[in-house]
Amino acid sequence: MTERSWPDLATLELLSSVARTGSINQAAELHGISQPAASWRLRRLEELLGVTLLRRTRSGAQLTPDGSAVVGWAERVLTSARDLLEGVEALTSDGHAALRLAASLTVAEYLLPGWVTPLTRQHPDLALSLRMANSTDVVRLFERGEVDLGFVEGARAPAGMQGRTVWLDELVVVVAPEHRLARRRSPLGPAHLASTPLVAREVGSGTREVLERALAQHGLVPSVALELASTTAIKSAVAEGDGVAVLSLLAVARELADGRLRLVPVVDLDLSRAIRAVWPRSQPLNEYARALLEGIRHTG
Repeated sequence: MTERSWPDLATLELLSSVARTGSINQAAELHGISQPAASWRLRRLEELLGVTLLRRTRSGAQLTPDGSAVVGWAERVLTSARDLLEGVEALTSDGHAALRLAASLTVAEYLLPGWVTPLTRQHPDLALSLRMANSTDVVRLFERGEVDLGFVEGARAPAGMQGRTVWLDELVVVVAPEHRLARRRSPLGPAHLASTPLVAREVGSGTREVLERALAQHGLVPSVALELASTTAIKSAVAEGDGVAVLSLLAVARELADGRLRLVPVVDLDLSRAIRAVWPRSQPLNEYARALLEGIRHTG
């Protein structure tokens, strides 16, 4: 591609919405455009990139393996674009109420919207920004002084940070309904799971850390066949093909309910995890961070 052929951000957001909803029509409604206009944009994106991104079916639209990879990369671009806009907004909000948050992807997508809504209703002038990053990168944002409060997954608060457990989560093994493991009658043991090629998040993500820690207790390491940068891309890749993934139950609840994914039971493996609010020991929380944590305590 030449410099003049960059895909536009609106179309990348549209593709991400199709991956999340499994429907071009639903994605079009979310973006306030017609279904034909959405289809045209996605076809133009496929022509621009030179790959087939979607397989259109009577029941909706499914990502191809190439499409799953593109969605993972696209979400990195979209996250960076949001960071740019939020940074500029922060520059223009000096002297006004502000709360800068950073969260791992699972927390940002499935928990934070419900947590921050009461706070923004109580403080309508609050300039709230959110940086989405894996748990390791959340700590780096604190080191650069770019956030006030972070949310991470893992066994303990990172070094130099203090924290509070705000949610308990569980990882589960999921496959497509047609996968051979979906018909398995006995649970997977640690050795079997470790030898199974997985579609997984990158090293440094909270999800990957929990899986590695659980297998390490049995002297095992996971076998990762494909790394993708977003949970959405992993779910699409698994639902589309022969992959196996270990993901947060929060992230796959909808797909398990509608049958797009199947849960594979496991035994003798602790895949539970705590989700923590964290902040530097040397940095007191501002009043809005304290209010947010207090609201979580009452609703969690």
